[in-house]
Amino acid sequence: MDSFNVLIVEDNLTFRHALAEILQSQFPDMAIAEAGNGVEAIEKIHDFNPALVFMDVRLPGENGLEITRKIKILRPDIVVMILTSYDLPEYRDVALQCGANHFIVKGSSTFEEISSLISSYSARRKNHFSA
Repeated sequence: MDSFNVLIVEDNLTFRHALAEILQSQFPDMAIAEAGNGVEAIEKIHDFNPALVFMDVRLPGENGLEITRKIKILRPDIVVMILTSYDLPEYRDVALQCGANHFIVKGSSTFEEISSLISSYSARRKNHFSA
C-alpha cells in the first residue's frame, strides 16, 4: 500500500488512540494525525494534508457533520468517513448532505470492514495516480 495521510477527529482520547494504533498496525506506511475538535481538524486539514478523515459526529464546539461540510468545501478530494455511536437515519442523511463518503457505526462495523474500505480507497487512489 502506498503511504498516505489519515486524520482521526474524535474527542474521546482513548478511542482515538486505539483507532490510531489499530490503523498503524494494519497499515504501517500510513501517517496518522489526530484532532479532538473541529478547530484542530481544520488546522490539520491545512497543515497535515490528509487524504482520508475519520470524523466523529459529536465533538466539542461544532459537530462533525458541520466540520465535514467545511472540509468538503475546502478540499472535496478528501474522503470523509463518519464514525459515530448513533446509527440514526437522520444522521446518515445529514452526513451524506454534508459530503461524507461513508457512515460507520462504532461497535457495529468491524475493523475488517473499515480495513476493506481503506484498502479499496488506497487501490483507487493508486490507480488514479498511475493513470
